[in-house]
Amino acid sequence: MSDFNTNEYLQGMEDSDSLDVKPAEDSAKTSAQSSKQAENVNRAETEADEHSDANVSADSADSVDSANVANSSESSESSESKDSKDADDSSLTPLGKAKKEAAEYLEALQRERAEFINFRNRSAKEQDRFRQHGIIDVLTALLPALDDIDRIREHSEMDDSFKAVATKIDKAFEKFGVEKFGEKGEDFDPTKHDAVLHRPDPDATKETVDAVVEAGYRIGDRVIRAARVVVSSPSNS
Repeated sequence: MSDFNTNEYLQGMEDSDSLDVKPAEDSAKTSAQSSKQAENVNRAETEADEHSDANVSADSADSVDSANVANSSESSESSESKDSKDADDSSLTPLGKAKKEAAEYLEALQRERAEFINFRNRSAKEQDRFRQHGIIDVLTALLPALDDIDRIREHSEMDDSFKAVATKIDKAFEKFGVEKFGEKGEDFDPTKHDAVLHRPDPDATKETVDAVVEAGYRIGDRVIRAARVVVSSPSNS
């Protein structure tokens, strides 16, 4: 039977314990290093945020300062202008101040007078335009009756009473500036004549009105209705 060596057994156990402790110590060191790195990262992020906030605050402060400087400059200019005006007024004598006020009142009065004249002219033009539109509306409504009167005049004899009524109607339109046009023999003008028929004429040298179907009417240069006419034209046209 072999002898049991106690020292060798204990020495073997110590080696085993030392092997088990080392990995635990390494793990603790690794954990401590990781924690320290995390703290460093957090500290760096905090410093970056503080630096960014400081920059934003500085920019805002610069903007506010710029706005304050601009407002201060405008106020200063306005104050200087007012002070300059007050200084000029204070340097004037009472008579000079009175003359200056009189000149300012005269300028304002002239400006108001010019505006009133322009308003009066515009109003007068508008009234004339409205008046002309009213006349045109009445004339347009009466055109068929006027055409019938012209046909009666041309193709039959009118009694005295009917002739008097027709004459009064013509004079009433003349009073409002209405002009009747369209006569046989006058030169054909497409701006005021409406040709319903072209009749060749070997003796004609130019287009002329051969017959008036319906008379035309105008107010000034404005044609209300073109005259409907038969045109005599040269044969070679």
